[in-house]
Amino acid sequence: MKKAAPISPSTSTAARRPAREIAPPSLSAAARPGVPLYKEVRRLMVDAVSSGEWPPASAIPSEKVLASRFGVAMGTLRKAVDELVAEHVLIRQQGRGTFVARHDRARLMFHFFHIVGADGSKETPTVELHAFARGRADADEAAHLGIAEGAPVFRIVNILKLVGVPVIMDRIAIAQARFPGMTLTAFRDRPNTIYHLYQNSFGITVLRTAERLRAVAADADGARSLGVKTGSPLLEIRRTALTFNDEPVEYRRSLVNTAKHEYFSDLAKTV
Repeated sequence: MKKAAPISPSTSTAARRPAREIAPPSLSAAARPGVPLYKEVRRLMVDAVSSGEWPPASAIPSEKVLASRFGVAMGTLRKAVDELVAEHVLIRQQGRGTFVARHDRARLMFHFFHIVGADGSKETPTVELHAFARGRADADEAAHLGIAEGAPVFRIVNILKLVGVPVIMDRIAIAQARFPGMTLTAFRDRPNTIYHLYQNSFGITVLRTAERLRAVAADADGARSLGVKTGSPLLEIRRTALTFNDEPVEYRRSLVNTAKHEYFSDLAKTV
């Protein structure tokens, strides 16, 4: 009987199944020309995470098991794992193993919340929901979310307080198609952070954000929400949240009162 040929990694429907179904017996023989072998391993590991085979907070198989599964040397496997740890897809816990990153308040404060006091102190914000509505994407929202102008979106407005004082006004837009079943109640009554809600209820993991900052004058809505005069100087942060393959999942425009606070990001810090 003729031997079946190894299945090569591809972008077909099969490639979106859990990695255990698509990994060839010898990845080195099936790697794409010019692509380092560890990058192929990394891609298949990302498939395993994004498909739900390895859920958030779960331990991934041991390095020995994974090296055998992908048919690669231990050094190649470790290089792929190292890259995913650096990208915060995976987290190493000494003495316990390597786990899929899960969004919670600690992760929010460490990776995604960059507003600190003038003395560098960081406080966990209290979040108040001010608006939740359905709408149609304007040109700015469509461009940042990668959807057509006029596509259905949810628009959310949050006020973030630090030590009881309003400091940040968040205007958030997300595509309805990505978050089917999202409701005011689900958003308002979430037990954890917004990114935790995305991950646990909709299977969408925010891996990183891209931000642009500029100085603006407070509009009437921003001034009222932050307790400042119209025209007062504010910091505007435009953030696009990205999931696997750099797909945009959220567009957030934040107005920040920097009278007693500032933006701080330590890009060199890793888990």
